[in-house]
Amino acid sequence: MAILALIVYNYVMKIVHIITRMILGGAQENTLLTCIGQQKRGHEVILITGPTEGPEGELLSICKSKHLQVIEIKQMVRQISPIKDLIAYQKLKQILAELSPDIVHTHSAKAGILGRAAAWQLRVKSLGKTCCHKAAQVNIHRATCSGLPKIVHTIHGLSFHKYLPSWKNYIYITAEKYSAKQCDFILCVAQAMTDQAVAAGIGKPEQYIKVFSGMQVDHYLQAPSAQEIDETRNKLGIGPDHIVIAKVARLFEFKGHDYVIEAAKEIVKINKNVVWLFIGDGNLQEKLKQQIDSEKLTAHFFFTGLVSPYEVAPLIHIVDILIHCSLREGLARVLPQALLCKKPVISFDVDGAREVCINEQTGILIPPKDIKALIAAQLKLIQNPDLRAQFGLTGQNMCKHTFCDNVMVDNIERVYQSL
Repeated sequence: MAILALIVYNYVMKIVHIITRMILGGAQENTLLTCIGQQKRGHEVILITGPTEGPEGELLSICKSKHLQVIEIKQMVRQISPIKDLIAYQKLKQILAELSPDIVHTHSAKAGILGRAAAWQLRVKSLGKTCCHKAAQVNIHRATCSGLPKIVHTIHGLSFHKYLPSWKNYIYITAEKYSAKQCDFILCVAQAMTDQAVAAGIGKPEQYIKVFSGMQVDHYLQAPSAQEIDETRNKLGIGPDHIVIAKVARLFEFKGHDYVIEAAKEIVKINKNVVWLFIGDGNLQEKLKQQIDSEKLTAHFFFTGLVSPYEVAPLIHIVDILIHCSLREGLARVLPQALLCKKPVISFDVDGAREVCINEQTGILIPPKDIKALIAAQLKLIQNPDLRAQFGLTGQNMCKHTFCDNVMVDNIERVYQSL
């Protein structure tokens, strides 16, 4: 039995990952680390993605530096585009037929729908060859049917949510229901994602498996020296005596930067030594700067602009508190990242946040859009450095194994092996 287990574990697979675009983002970092980890284990890994454009930055250069095989389909874009979507689907079918992978693992909404459909067609053809004249008798909607490739999808964040028009949600949910029939397992980065998807009638409960999003834990555990921290602060214009509260997120809709600015108006009346650091870039930067200027808070806000994934940890280490005010997120990677750096977190209670921001243990969890609660939570941690240290240490101990990239790759590989 042990010999059999060893043989299964060492089985080399051809794995194709499909994601809409490789911008700077949580889903993309997750996918990149998964590909790198699987390649290190000897598997043949191919990444299929659409064009990476816009102010969000890109991860394709890292893919190439790690010698990952990347195939770009220029028609696979985030926006709904019937003609481009059809072309991308046809290209995916052609590429997958040529590659003949063991596993197709899709990520994000558009790539998840097109990729699963294309992989399912390949599997149906494979099954048809196996069954020959009996193919007509096969129920193609049985997830347990034989044939390759096996199909896995990861939900990093749901495409439907309460801030969208009902007609859009209907389209997204209908598409996800159909796509769920075309895969074996659905991985979720938080239990909240599973609960919401199942409640919407997407797939069956037994299809879902929670796999926390992994990261390079050691990169966050290694704290810089006091001198290095002071030097980084100086470069940003932040003084050594400032209490720094950071928000790490793209400057985009639903990320909640405006709530931070609104709360800051009251906080600086009580403590003028507090400043906020917005880490990231996006199309709302000028609008946010105008809001800050109109509130006469310019001296209290700093912007880093676009930063690479490798720059996030050093920046978190220079702050005292991390704040997360997004209105929707699967499970924001920045929450465990901050805790790995021993920084307490404050978060809106949305989606998977409560699975990391444990109220009064690793941070403070507050209702979404509640400005009064946001002010109170920040003041509580600003005024209590011992509590900040306590929350940070508890969080670091909780996260350093759970969110390790190797643990994530182990868990995903177990899912593949079960297929």
